[in-house]
Amino acid sequence: MNDPIRSEAQRRADEIAIFQVELARLDSEGVLRLDAAQQQALREHHAALLAGFAGRFDIDRDAQARQLSLGMRVASFLGALALAASVFFLFYQFWGNFDETAQVAILLGAALASLGLTVWIQTRDTSGYFTKLAAMVAFACFVLNLTMLGQIFNITPTDRALLPWAALALLLAYACDLRLLLAAGICCVIAFVAARVGEWGGIYWLHFGERPENFFPVAALLFAVPALTEHRRLSGFAAIYRIFGLLSLLLPMLVLGHWGYGSYLANHDIEIRNIEGIYELAGFVASALAIWIGARRQWPDTVNTGITFFVIFLYTKFFDWWWEIMPKYLFFLVLGLAAILILLVLKRLRRIGRGVMEGAP
Repeated sequence: MNDPIRSEAQRRADEIAIFQVELARLDSEGVLRLDAAQQQALREHHAALLAGFAGRFDIDRDAQARQLSLGMRVASFLGALALAASVFFLFYQFWGNFDETAQVAILLGAALASLGLTVWIQTRDTSGYFTKLAAMVAFACFVLNLTMLGQIFNITPTDRALLPWAALALLLAYACDLRLLLAAGICCVIAFVAARVGEWGGIYWLHFGERPENFFPVAALLFAVPALTEHRRLSGFAAIYRIFGLLSLLLPMLVLGHWGYGSYLANHDIEIRNIEGIYELAGFVASALAIWIGARRQWPDTVNTGITFFVIFLYTKFFDWWWEIMPKYLFFLVLGLAAILILLVLKRLRRIGRGVMEGAP
């Protein structure tokens, strides 16, 4: 087989465990029985595969190991945050004791040393937990580096600083298979593109959030990334791109559906009520399309995000229409009936998706 990464090795190990349970069930029911030689060959083959995966990737071979791994991921995340905060406060605690040259040297040294430490640990850490912890600290040092260098040399804050932050976060994310840093890099990209679009519209870059429509271009970009590039070997990366793409599209629509003054359309003599109506309708259509596309492509992340926003759009609209005029028991009865209707529609979509899978060659 081709050389797998840790996520693929873990997936294969999980599939082996499921296969062994099902094979034992089929044997007990008399449906499929292997002779002694076949059983021995199968056990040896699986044992060799699992031993190889465990030696190279430190995979979880049973439920207890998976539980411990979850605890290790939590500890790694909290440890990274604590170390990053420690570096931040350490710098500020003693910063005034150094001259300008020493400050620059310390900042550059911390950034380079933390990045070098990450690379060194990655070559020796089969589990990946310590590598991810070091990568988080390296990213925090780099962000602190640029921020404090700007203060030292009195550089005017600019959205261009988001580009190197995003570049390093994405580099470390892909090198270390770290979804948290991927999310951080995507957030930097979102902020940069929205700030650029806002500047083109005549807004100071720090105020880009005053126009939610500034996020629409980056929404299309993020949703297209997993479709244009191969992410099969990186666990969960494609889903994160799609989720952030939908958030960049649906959240602004939700805001503009209740705050039309934030739209560029308000500058073109269009009534605020009409702007809000346009974005309410667009939000329903976009979230419904997300559900449909996710069901067709078997993207549960897209389906779940679309459902979440469709329900939010629907319930906020119900609140606008009926909260003041309906008795409260009737209002919540309508909400309950709407939830039942949504369940029936989703059940229908699931049945359609199952039919597509069964009909696939």
